[in-house]
Amino acid sequence: MSILSAGIRCELREVVLREKPAEMISISPKATVPVLELLDGTIIDESIDIMKWALTQRDPENWLKPSNSKLNGALSFVGETEIQFKSHLDRYKYPNRYDDSNPIQHRTECCKFIAQLETKLAKTPYLFGADVCIADIAVFPFIRQFANTDRNWFNNLPYRHTQKWLDKLLKGKLFDIAMKKYPQWQSGNNLVFFPE
Repeated sequence: MSILSAGIRCELREVVLREKPAEMISISPKATVPVLELLDGTIIDESIDIMKWALTQRDPENWLKPSNSKLNGALSFVGETEIQFKSHLDRYKYPNRYDDSNPIQHRTECCKFIAQLETKLAKTPYLFGADVCIADIAVFPFIRQFANTDRNWFNNLPYRHTQKWLDKLLKGKLFDIAMKKYPQWQSGNNLVFFPE
């Protein structure tokens, strides 16, 4: 979404993680997605770093200028989400991947974080003010994953502000474009560009 907002067009190689192409591993041995290779050969392989890079090229929606915080505050919140929420989300959503994982316990821990979101979003429509910023765009995909694990249960939680915030972001034009499905890339395929 940050690449879209910034008006950047790039070559896209859609990968299936169980079939990681050698070309991906050669530029990023970490072998996780996303990976962005710049024209000068620089590799950026963390989502938040790709977002920051794209938005420093062009930021027409001012996502790097949260209205109620400095940028560092918004980025710090994204980091806290990784620490406080993401590991519990993974263990709730994919309990079979972890030894002795209790998904309900991890769901409860996720709810503690969502209660923090609810407190913030009860005061302002977005995490750091009246407008979307980089923190909203970085955090909402995690909340979407959590909600979609059991959507009926999530919709009945007493977190109306968080649900409304998530719904607004999911209905955005950029989200629809970003979520378009592409065929798996194979070496020798025709070039595919994003956005098309």
